[in-house]
Amino acid sequence: MSTTIIGRVKEIEQFGSLHKSKQSEFVAVYGRRRVGKTFLIRETFTNNFNFQLTGLAQANLSQQLLNFHTAIVRYQTTNKEFPIPQTWFEAFQQLIFLLEKSKHKKKLVFLDELPWLDTPRSNFIQALEHFWNSWASTRKDILLIVCGSAASWMLNVLINNKGGLHNRVTCKMKILPFTLAETALYYQSKGIKWNRYQLLENYMVMGGIPFYMNAVKKGKSAAQTINDLCFSEDGLLNTEFDNLYASLFRQSANHISVVEALSKKAKGLSRDEIIAASKIPNGGGASKVLSELELSGFIRRYIPYGKQSKDTLYQLVDFYTLFYFKFLRSKKYADASLWLNLQDTPVHRSWAGYAFEMVALQHILPIKIALGIHGVQSNVATWRSRNVVKGAQIDLLIDRRDQVITICEMKFSINEFTIDKSYATNLRNKIGCFKSETKTKSAIHLCLLTTYGVKDNAYANELLQNNITMDCFFV
Repeated sequence: MSTTIIGRVKEIEQFGSLHKSKQSEFVAVYGRRRVGKTFLIRETFTNNFNFQLTGLAQANLSQQLLNFHTAIVRYQTTNKEFPIPQTWFEAFQQLIFLLEKSKHKKKLVFLDELPWLDTPRSNFIQALEHFWNSWASTRKDILLIVCGSAASWMLNVLINNKGGLHNRVTCKMKILPFTLAETALYYQSKGIKWNRYQLLENYMVMGGIPFYMNAVKKGKSAAQTINDLCFSEDGLLNTEFDNLYASLFRQSANHISVVEALSKKAKGLSRDEIIAASKIPNGGGASKVLSELELSGFIRRYIPYGKQSKDTLYQLVDFYTLFYFKFLRSKKYADASLWLNLQDTPVHRSWAGYAFEMVALQHILPIKIALGIHGVQSNVATWRSRNVVKGAQIDLLIDRRDQVITICEMKFSINEFTIDKSYATNLRNKIGCFKSETKTKSAIHLCLLTTYGVKDNAYANELLQNNITMDCFFV
């Protein structure tokens, strides 16, 4: 197996165990599009498959079966001539014949972009079910790996199947974007020498998405890279948005309307507020759109501290989507030196503040480690005051088993951050509102998470129990 992959240590070890298994294994791999699922599988097994097929986007049944035929002819090792199958049942019978002739101890089958193979009225799922239940699962030498970016399909149709494939998937594997620590290792492997601020800002634009990161060229600064990829006419991220959503969702207009509405409200919206703002139809259709966006990793659903499920909010958490609506959708930014000129402007600070909060939410464990509380059982939440006039908002709190609640404030700055009189008053009000409204008996610890740290002054000494920086994300 390949050992040249950056990160993905747990996944590679899991694949190794599955490959050595003494029974047939059915593995479902899913995750956000462009996150590197296919690369991981191919590199882990060094493309040493007995059969590999990639579904075609927006193709009909005949085209998918012709594609299958092309693949099986490539892998056949006998003189048998395979006709173009007319059904998926016939196609899987051909695959069985191919695998039975293989002398490999473990026979590897990789079906990529599986949701695309399931075209309307194709009976693909029924044929896959028959292949696994009647043949593959009765053996001990099959490793079937299926992969797809449409996470809702992978979960609802395959993994949580209520029919013949119910509980047949023996391993499900969600591939997540790189962490900042993994991102740093990836760029280091490419000879790209950026400091941690540059790595952070780049991450806040494209997230830990390997496909986007692979387009970064050695020898350019992070600002130049963002200009090239986002604001040049043929830049990868300038033209990515429509392709991204259209490839995942069959009626992507509704999904785009939802994420656009959420991009305007940093703290999130309720289901009713989303429907009103996006103008999508109420009912099951809205629930399906929200579920698909959540499962695909574009939005998150959360219940604020002290609230109930009826108070659930949805928040946009995809870095690229947020950046697209902030800077790319309007096409009003066309300056070749744009990113350098925008540094520390109000529009940059507004975007960076929200994006920095999202980075924190996706790096909770490193924050806990930096605080020295990773061994303490805790729950992570947000909180909103009921007081509309003098209320407060806490974007990240850690409710600990040791009777301490850590309130974590996040501030993105290009320099050391200073707590002035106004902000100190804001912090006191926030803590006061929280204590008053929640009636908590826990001790309150205030932590400030910043890029370059907090300037030492009377306000910092009075208010802060902890002061951590972006360095915690790179551990």
